[in-house]
Amino acid sequence: MTLPVALSGTDVIGQAKTGTGKTLGFGLPLLERVTVPADVEAGRAEPGQLTDAPQALVVVPTRELCQQVTNDLLTAGKVRNVRVLAIYGGRAYEPQVEALKKGVDVIVGTPGRLLDLAGQRKLDLSHIRGLVLDEADEMLDLGFLPDVEKIINLLPAKRQTMLFSATMPGAVIGLARRYMSQPTHIRATSPDGEGQTVANTKQFVYRAHNMDKPEMVSRILQADGRGLAMIFCRTKRTAADIAEQLERRGFASGAVHGDLGQGAREQALRAFRNGKVDVLVCTDVAARGIDVEGVTHVVNYQSPEDEKTYLHRIGRTGRAGASGTAITLVDWDDIPRWQLINKALELDFSDPVETYSTSPHLYEELGIPEGTKGVLPRAERTRAGLRAEEVEDLGETGGRGGRGRGPRREAEEERPKRTRTPRQRRRTRGGTALDDSAAPAQPAADSADSADAPTEPRTPRRRRRTRASASTAVATVPEQATEQAEVAVATAEATAEPEAKPVRRRTRKAAETAVATAEGTATATATDEAEAKPVRRRTRKTAEAPVAEPDASEPQPRRRTRKAAEAAVATAEGTATATDDAEAKPVRRRTRKAAEAPAAEAVEAEAKPVRRRT
Repeated sequence: MTLPVALSGTDVIGQAKTGTGKTLGFGLPLLERVTVPADVEAGRAEPGQLTDAPQALVVVPTRELCQQVTNDLLTAGKVRNVRVLAIYGGRAYEPQVEALKKGVDVIVGTPGRLLDLAGQRKLDLSHIRGLVLDEADEMLDLGFLPDVEKIINLLPAKRQTMLFSATMPGAVIGLARRYMSQPTHIRATSPDGEGQTVANTKQFVYRAHNMDKPEMVSRILQADGRGLAMIFCRTKRTAADIAEQLERRGFASGAVHGDLGQGAREQALRAFRNGKVDVLVCTDVAARGIDVEGVTHVVNYQSPEDEKTYLHRIGRTGRAGASGTAITLVDWDDIPRWQLINKALELDFSDPVETYSTSPHLYEELGIPEGTKGVLPRAERTRAGLRAEEVEDLGETGGRGGRGRGPRREAEEERPKRTRTPRQRRRTRGGTALDDSAAPAQPAADSADSADAPTEPRTPRRRRRTRASASTAVATVPEQATEQAEVAVATAEATAEPEAKPVRRRTRKAAETAVATAEGTATATATDEAEAKPVRRRTRKTAEAPVAEPDASEPQPRRRTRKAAEAAVATAEGTATATDDAEAKPVRRRTRKAAEAPAAEAVEAEAKPVRRRT
């Protein structure tokens, strides 16, 4: 019905049931409109009409359908040597671009990759004479309508446009009114009734429990006369899970869903067409237009979304006059959805029979032999399986980028090792420089100091810096009275101590030497002994003594303030012997008594406020 209208150049809207030959319905008129060198040789065209730019465009919704239409058009145009190219995502750009440069007559592609190449100016659409939108309603459901409109706007205004689909919703009619010129609507019906599949497809609907479905499917696949079978799932995860379970049960199964790479999807379809795999578990990606010869059973593992999806699913069997069986397993939660589908298609399965893998009517209706179990016997495992089909290297995006990341990752792993070494060297250099600068300010090195010398570079930077800052602060102290020297040392130590706690010992030594030179008395020796490591408790007690004098206003560094204060007290009393005995390392208790003796009254009066200031 379509051929005479389409050959005349009129716009056509074709609607027919699945499996009735729509591909050649638009393919043959499209091939006739293309000018090839064979037409010039036969005298049907002039040499000036030849061009390497594409002359016809077919837009399809899925990659699998794109491959199938391309193969059909190549077969139909083999005699005239028509060049047909498939353009779809998941493959490398370079082979498609090279083919476009060599010259193409007909292009079959998906909207995304077509727009991509057209935007890069690798695809010239200015010579298109015929446009075909195959499965137009599916493209609307997948959200391809904006992309399709962009593609149509790139085409010449004078062209032939044809829309083909098994179902024709209102949105497709609106698209036809905007972009078609007086189209002829051809609707092929039959006495079977409108909206249904061909009559030689037997339909069975069962209410099944979700946990029993794998066992039921395994027994259905062992029915008498079962050839190739397709199992449709609603989600990608379910399709992958069922394919894996059937493989463990002994069936040669493959999977086709969106989570697989394009190479794996084509591998499964090739193995299914070649007979190496007899069970194909897939999502609705493979429900449109896929034509495989010998499919006898279609199982809807999960209820379809709507009546259109149901028609396209079960339309994979019973094609071109062959007979087939369609089985739908409806879960309890999907009963309302199935009742809507049943009402829309006017079927007789409004209340499916509750069925399990052991139900007798399941064996009788589907011809399953008695005693069949859910595991395929080893004697019947004759298929080669999915692994027997090689995976084609399609140059998928990201393949070459992954190879180049290896050396980069190794370089990133080496970088931390390279940066650690310079850091250690910098610290060592800085440490030696600080030690050299601080050496003149320190007194003569004793045996203990010389023993600690090699370990000094490992000490933190703060300690070294504290020494230098403390020594410079002490060096600036003029030769004044003992009371003024104590105040200067106290302020210098107060600023140095917050920087690093462990630097107290070295700062004391530098400060004590400065105080000893300023006083010029024997109290320097006592100060050195008082600043030893274990004299922490004495700081509080001895710090109280110099507070009695009005000049000691900021005694924050307790340890150092004690020593300087004790030196001042010793000079005031004129008895250095008592101070020496009090500041001995082991005589901690006596130091308190000796320090408190000269100024007992002042200590008792100002003991508490001194602690708060500290």
